[in-house]
Amino acid sequence: MNETASITMQPDVEDLENVFAAVEEFAERAAWPMNLVFQVKLILEEMALNVINYGGVEGAEPIDIVLKTENDIVTIEIKDVGQPFDPIKDAPSPDLSLALEDRPIGGLGLYLVRTMVDEMHYEWHDGHNHLTLITRRLT
Repeated sequence: MNETASITMQPDVEDLENVFAAVEEFAERAAWPMNLVFQVKLILEEMALNVINYGGVEGAEPIDIVLKTENDIVTIEIKDVGQPFDPIKDAPSPDLSLALEDRPIGGLGLYLVRTMVDEMHYEWHDGHNHLTLITRRLT
């Protein structure tokens, strides 16, 4: 089943609940299994929090999210006006061999997202970060 949904999120943590509700509504139409709903919500939470906390978007344009499902592929597109940031090249992988108390704060959310997607593509275009995440649908 092919479905598409556009979600506009204000760059505010409070708006995550609206995003989650939109994801759940979309997931119901697209007949997603619960583990996929959880995965997509977690991905969106981590990525939105990075934009809100580190992108300098306070009072800025909304974050645009597009969800697409086609056969067994789920695509998540996120567009924001934050600082240019390529999570593929600009975010180092955390050193998981260190004890928790010895690790620097940050970086685990992006690492987690990377483990949950099959593909990640980034582009800076027209003053916007464009991030595309692709995952194979879970059953």
